[in-house]
Amino acid sequence: MNYEIVNLVEKQVVGLIKETTNENGKAIKDIGEMWEKFLAKAYYEKIKNRNNKKFIAVYTDYQGDFTNPYNFLICSEVIKSDNLESPLVSRKIPGGKYAKFVIKGDVKKSVQEFWSELWQMNLDRRYSCDFEEYQNNSNDMKNQEIHIYISLN
Repeated sequence: MNYEIVNLVEKQVVGLIKETTNENGKAIKDIGEMWEKFLAKAYYEKIKNRNNKKFIAVYTDYQGDFTNPYNFLICSEVIKSDNLESPLVSRKIPGGKYAKFVIKGDVKKSVQEFWSELWQMNLDRRYSCDFEEYQNNSNDMKNQEIHIYISLN
């Protein structure tokens, strides 16, 4: 998989969070349920001070590598995070060095395939915060552009 090394500035995000793990397919189930809840209950519209119209999926608070528990957050970037409506939470995506991947295709299938391939790569991962940024450049969920950022040491 091709990628470029980028240096990002810190981002403030607001969204829904849940602890999960990749063991026994738990993350696939949890993440699917989180997306469903985020979209069906219109949490995106409840996020105030959005910086843009993109959705972001954040993997953070790793308790080791990708085989250990971590927090998953569905969110949007905001200019400021005040007066949050429960259960929305605020988090920061740390600035720093990331490997940036650009994938195109089905939002579910392409992202799952990406992570399966990434776990086989020999990247010097930091395991602090990784995220998918959905460009929302099409109404066709089978033809989306997604930028995925993997934190590096």
